[in-house]
Amino acid sequence: MGDAIRLDGKVAVITGGAGGIGAATARLMAGRGAKLVIADIALEAATSVVAELPDAIPIHLDLEVESSIEAMITQTVAHFGRLDILHNNAALLGPDIAQADGDVENMDTALWDRTHAVNVRGTMIACRAALPHLRESRGNIVNTVSNLALQGHLIQAAYSSSKAAIIQMTRAIAASHGIQSVRSNAAAPGMTLTPALKAAFPPALRKAVEDETLRDQLGAPEDIAEAVAFLASDAARNITGQVLVADGGCASHVPGIAQFRTFFSGEHA
Repeated sequence: MGDAIRLDGKVAVITGGAGGIGAATARLMAGRGAKLVIADIALEAATSVVAELPDAIPIHLDLEVESSIEAMITQTVAHFGRLDILHNNAALLGPDIAQADGDVENMDTALWDRTHAVNVRGTMIACRAALPHLRESRGNIVNTVSNLALQGHLIQAAYSSSKAAIIQMTRAIAASHGIQSVRSNAAAPGMTLTPALKAAFPPALRKAVEDETLRDQLGAPEDIAEAVAFLASDAARNITGQVLVADGGCASHVPGIAQFRTFFSGEHA
């Protein structure tokens, strides 16, 4: 297989590539030889990321508009002649959205509908448009989901349920298109120290999650980029239909581990 983690000659589309996990993934993939499409609703920011990369183009993407998603794939193939990797990373998760996304009893229907329209419907359309090209290139899909798709929480009912739906979509595509040599996987970050997260979550809430993390700190965008780039590479050629949880071990243990640490360290005395 040679250096199977390399992405030389591969063409990758990264949605939500203008910042955070998307931009970190773009830089990592470019460093491993990939040609990139940075697709984002913030075209100016996407253009700034492209300026750092050796072979990349920016594309404006609005995941609420079907024609915009389809045009992203069409423009990619027109420019590069192929498509090997679709990284569906974009999601509706600005500070205002995060603060409004609470429990189901108090859920605003419009927020619920928009979250699922952007996150689930938008991802589905992107996959649908990309699949004929991925079949031709024997390529793959990597979806960014969340460890919240695997756990219950007091907040973010709309976001977490939309990410759970994407996990099932990931598995469905793996099942239906695996025989056509198309792989489909998901990376599930935990709380990741992106600029958007820092704006949306108070330090006290971040500290609560950090206390439940098995590492000594929360993950950075670069940590998630490594997981995504691995799944997209030939090093993961025998992996499909899977969710790689990259949350510093937060979802892997009994609840309240921070309190157990305190108890067994003798600090409770």
